[in-house]
Amino acid sequence: MQNSELTEYMSETIRNILENVAKTALKNPREAAFLLQFTKYAKEAQERRAAKEQQGTHVPAFLMASITGSCNMHCKGCFARACGTCQDEPVPELSADEWEAVFTQAEEIGISFSMLIGGEPLMRRDVIETAAKHKRMIFPIFTNGVLATEYQGLFVKSRNLVPVFSIEGLQAQTDERRGKGTFERIFTQMKALKKAGVLFGVSVMVTTKNLEEVTSKDFLRGLADAGCCLIFYVEYEPVNGMGLDLAFTEETRPAYEEKVAVIRADFPNMVFLSFPGDEKHVGGCLAAGRGFFHLSPRGAAQPCPFSPYDDCNVREKTLLEILHSPLFLALQEENLVGGPHTGGCTLFTHSARVQELACHSSQE
Repeated sequence: MQNSELTEYMSETIRNILENVAKTALKNPREAAFLLQFTKYAKEAQERRAAKEQQGTHVPAFLMASITGSCNMHCKGCFARACGTCQDEPVPELSADEWEAVFTQAEEIGISFSMLIGGEPLMRRDVIETAAKHKRMIFPIFTNGVLATEYQGLFVKSRNLVPVFSIEGLQAQTDERRGKGTFERIFTQMKALKKAGVLFGVSVMVTTKNLEEVTSKDFLRGLADAGCCLIFYVEYEPVNGMGLDLAFTEETRPAYEEKVAVIRADFPNMVFLSFPGDEKHVGGCLAAGRGFFHLSPRGAAQPCPFSPYDDCNVREKTLLEILHSPLFLALQEENLVGGPHTGGCTLFTHSARVQELACHSSQE
């Protein structure tokens, strides 16, 4: 799929997502009003992206922003800690003013969604409040949920902030990885947000161990009853050769994909996004600026959180310049993104080559 075709495909996908989410908000006047207005903003952003495409720059609809490397928890198997994005020792992070500049640029070139990740993004209230001001963008906030009670008022006021709680399944699975009592705290917050009429979702790291549980009707009905209408399924990727038995293989992945297809049909009022599984339907990996790119807490422009290599920084270049990053272009030219895709994370699988290209690009 060519980038010009991808632009239109992603725009159509955004329209479908907004329509599906709007169905869940019919009994919520404030949410429905926001979504109606945002649909107009999304159309304007689509037109900006199309104009840039005509000028020779492919602008993705999504940005992933790790706004902090700090976290208040130590969850088992945390990828962010394993790859160095999340650290106990503080690192020089972008200020709220610098993130303000990033979000302003993103709006201007037609980026509609910025996923705020970390670390624990709710530890940067200054950045969250900055994001809230950018009403032409939606900011899914991927959080462990422990600090969410401190933000309920802001979530009610700022409908463009969408909390996404990280869970592993039901209570036993979640508490095993994230600490005793975490599941109960998250569901208490979910119920409070439902009562307040706030749109929210969950992010589930899917493994061979929890697959049956997190795709079961009981699990999904529980989420629906709590008010959840958006689910991100993130496929587990082993780090440093650990946990290989938890990762899907080419033989076991089809069963996972089939389950996702079934639950999409069974729960039409919930939106399911599968990463990286859905990428094979859009011509391969969407990283490195095809469908999104990633900014680290210090502003490094990286293909993806699963591929933390860079050759430029947002402190030195604009977002438009970053989209012409030699590393991003090399990844596209070698079909490491946008190439054949059967499942799993392509860039993680070829991390040695990505690192080699990043080093070469930095030296140019």
